[in-house]
Amino acid sequence: MDGARRVLIAADKFKGSLTAVEVAQRVTAGLRRVVPELEVAALPVADGGDGTVAAAVAAGFERREVRVAGPLGDEVVAAFALRDGTAVVEMAEASGLQRLPAGAFAPLTASTYGSGELLRAALDAGARTIVFGVGGSATTDGGAGMLSALGARFLNADGSPVAPGGGGLAELASVDLSGLDDRLGGVDLVLASDVDNPLTGVTGAAAVYGPQKGASPDDVVALDAALAHFAKVLEDSTGLGGRAAAYALAPGAGAAGGIGYGALLLGARFRPGIEVMLDVLGFASALERADLVITGEGSLDEQTLHGKAPAGVAAAARAEGKEVVAVCGRLALAPQALGRAGIRRAYPLTDVEPDVARCISDAGPILERVAERIARDFFG
Repeated sequence: MDGARRVLIAADKFKGSLTAVEVAQRVTAGLRRVVPELEVAALPVADGGDGTVAAAVAAGFERREVRVAGPLGDEVVAAFALRDGTAVVEMAEASGLQRLPAGAFAPLTASTYGSGELLRAALDAGARTIVFGVGGSATTDGGAGMLSALGARFLNADGSPVAPGGGGLAELASVDLSGLDDRLGGVDLVLASDVDNPLTGVTGAAAVYGPQKGASPDDVVALDAALAHFAKVLEDSTGLGGRAAAYALAPGAGAAGGIGYGALLLGARFRPGIEVMLDVLGFASALERADLVITGEGSLDEQTLHGKAPAGVAAAARAEGKEVVAVCGRLALAPQALGRAGIRRAYPLTDVEPDVARCISDAGPILERVAERIARDFFG
């Protein structure tokens, strides 16, 4: 690294402490405090979950705002990003946990209707490609709410619409997809997710992620059964010809409470979220000039190795022969695991400040001190 003077910062957010943009700003400040002339480029990244729209806007996309239904039906202002016919839509903007009142969960009734409204707004804006980032959801409705907002009808035995949320799917008797927005057939819809779970079963949407959304053990059983029933009614009452059952087993169907399943029904193609976002954000061209890549996220742990942003950044950088280090709040990976992921070394905030509570509350200044260490190690 002797003589290297070009750094690319491609880090995700430190959840609960710093946005991806703020991480890049703090790292830049720390690096330049030690090496003022250092050339630094920032490309905040995301893996399809919350923060995806912000990363796109930081990369030059236009931010568009629209009023949509939140997970409980109340109106919220949500954003998507648009550039040159490509829209980046983040379901968490409309249907994420952050849209629930503090401490309140609604595992049986939270709906993805607002996410469908966001997709419709992207269509209205003329999008020809829609990157649909899913993650951080408050919902477990299999995407039924989203599909409803796009024109599908989900009816009970009386011919009335079923109640919102995954719980309401238990009463589903018939499905009518004939009213789906015709424009969906003319767009390239990409399902961007960092998980590849199926819709139901022990690794499905309800079992794995339901408890994170406040679902009790009984709720998990009820939601899993309701999602299985949803897939069966779709199979029995639509002309999908076996695809409804196949999609339920497909990788990504269980993402974000099963909204991945709904997206697959719309013809989406599943891709790992970080791979999609690196393409959309122009990572390859930004990487060309870099001598050192700094990635990171709040916690570097086993989950990081399975589709999270730092692992995706490191893999892409390593393929081009670039050296990678990572910053993080907490480090729970051994050096060998980091090495296999393509990360030479990780720099956790806890190396500078052992008090975890302070690392969370004062993450910005501490991260600057961590970045000073990186500058001294690589450019000193």
